[in-house]
Amino acid sequence: MTLAAVLIVKNEAAHLRACLETLRWADEIVVLDAGSQDTTSDIAREFTDKVTVNADWQGFGVQRQRAEALVESDWILMIDADERVTLELRESIRAAVALGESAIYTLPRLSWCFGDFIRHSGWYPDRVARLYPKGKAGYDAALVHEKLHNPNGLPVRALEGDLLHYTYRDLRHYLEKSAHYAQAWAEQRAARGKQGSLSAGLVHGLGCFLRMYLLRAGFLDGRQGLLLALLSAHSTFAKYADLWIRTRTPPPPDDAPGR
Repeated sequence: MTLAAVLIVKNEAAHLRACLETLRWADEIVVLDAGSQDTTSDIAREFTDKVTVNADWQGFGVQRQRAEALVESDWILMIDADERVTLELRESIRAAVALGESAIYTLPRLSWCFGDFIRHSGWYPDRVARLYPKGKAGYDAALVHEKLHNPNGLPVRALEGDLLHYTYRDLRHYLEKSAHYAQAWAEQRAARGKQGSLSAGLVHGLGCFLRMYLLRAGFLDGRQGLLLALLSAHSTFAKYADLWIRTRTPPPPDDAPGR
């Protein structure tokens, strides 16, 4: 059984080399670049000759599907450039592939954010389904928050060893990613005929804060936990506000003052 480490990337020069260094043991490394303007593709070619550029962005799900189609190995390990495979996780992955059972495996992800690893707040172990046999499972076509589909009803197993996730460089990076996800979420909902309201945004935002900070013990993550709960509440509100603006507010009049 062979394993391919698969990455979809764009402008990830700051992260990519450190990520790929933890994947040298894979039988195959596949990198699909969405049209980087930095040295991402050059770095990728230091580790593999299977580097493809496709700048026709149709969303995260479609891009992962395209990357899956480039794989020749029996198994796929889907990884993001800001993640690192620890030694313990590497051995767990190798053992699972060697076993050869058709199953989907989840990896425990430990995120570094604003100066520390976050072990509460609902962020850990944050198991993500990333290891699966090619052709027996695959990603959906969602614009954002894409999911691994299991059409064959494969059993789901849990691996040991952390997948380290260096999620945000700074506050600006967080806010930019949050705005991008809010826009994609609102676009998807609006396309399905859904409507938003500011009151729904307030309720969901408050619920997000209480869930992260109190129910999921975010207070044990110290100041980082408080900051994350507040930012997550803001991000949740922003999604509903974006949807409200798209579906409930009128366009500007053609005879606006000053024209």
